[in-house]
Amino acid sequence: MLTRMQKIQMLKSMMIIREFEALIKKLYKEGDVEGAIHCYTGEEAVAVGVCNALRKDDYIFSTHRGHGHAIAKGCSIKKVFAELMGRETGLCKGMGGSMHLFDIENGLMGGNGIVGGGIPLSLGTAYASKYKGSDRVTVCFFSEGASNQGTFNESINMAALWKLPLIFVCENNLFAATTPSYKTLSHPDIAKRADGYSIPGIIADGNHVLDVYEKTCKAVNRAREGEGPTLIECKTYRVEGHCMVLKDLPQHRPKQEVEGWADKDPIDILEKELMQDEGLEKDIREQLYKEIQQEFNEAVQYAKTSPFPDINEFMKIANSRYQLCEE
Repeated sequence: MLTRMQKIQMLKSMMIIREFEALIKKLYKEGDVEGAIHCYTGEEAVAVGVCNALRKDDYIFSTHRGHGHAIAKGCSIKKVFAELMGRETGLCKGMGGSMHLFDIENGLMGGNGIVGGGIPLSLGTAYASKYKGSDRVTVCFFSEGASNQGTFNESINMAALWKLPLIFVCENNLFAATTPSYKTLSHPDIAKRADGYSIPGIIADGNHVLDVYEKTCKAVNRAREGEGPTLIECKTYRVEGHCMVLKDLPQHRPKQEVEGWADKDPIDILEKELMQDEGLEKDIREQLYKEIQQEFNEAVQYAKTSPFPDINEFMKIANSRYQLCEE
């Protein structure tokens, strides 16, 4: 059972991710952030619900839309800002950028610019846990678009065969770039595919953080007890366009659809529940917002005043990777 304070912390975490994305958009337009920035706005309940069910030493594999995953897993806000601004103090010394956030200390095994690229990689840490007799679990985030990759089927089959402590989390946000899911999926429920591999397939309300949390906890417990993987499909909605580079492309979203999902905002849902069930103060969101703004002001200042990476160090790393490939 979650305490009142734990629920408030979940609310704050979702607000942090929401404000982070809003500020990143602003910094992008001002020229402080470059590259293909994919915002997580509207999907905050998935990352926060899942990561709150994990321990710090558990692993997660992220996606190209990974800011929310990194923040929910406990990565330093300062270092995430610095990384997106290409600064030496970033998570990857400013050399990874938005799609390649990595933080081994917090179990973040990296984002991936390849759609579904993290799915087969997640087998590695899951197998390592089983091989070493550890109860650490691995979570792999991916989209409904990535579920159409062949590696999804190969990986889930192998995980099921070997009963790996791996949780596949599909963030079904209804769009792959600008293509609606009904044009790419033969069946709207990704979770049903679990039947073909004899593992549990669960659908969670991806806009209800407590539902995501509870269902992830069950999957985590199952994995820790050696019972194998679970496929969780979180039904949610991507509020923003695909990415900042393609921000002007038409989204082909019906007005009623957009308005309908706006009424299911994950932050609003939790706030209302806390007011009804926990006697949450009406001004709590304003209080949390002030705390977040203070933290963000310091983080952005930290990032902006940090140096850019040394080009010589970059070349040294690039050359070492090239030599490894040669060998």
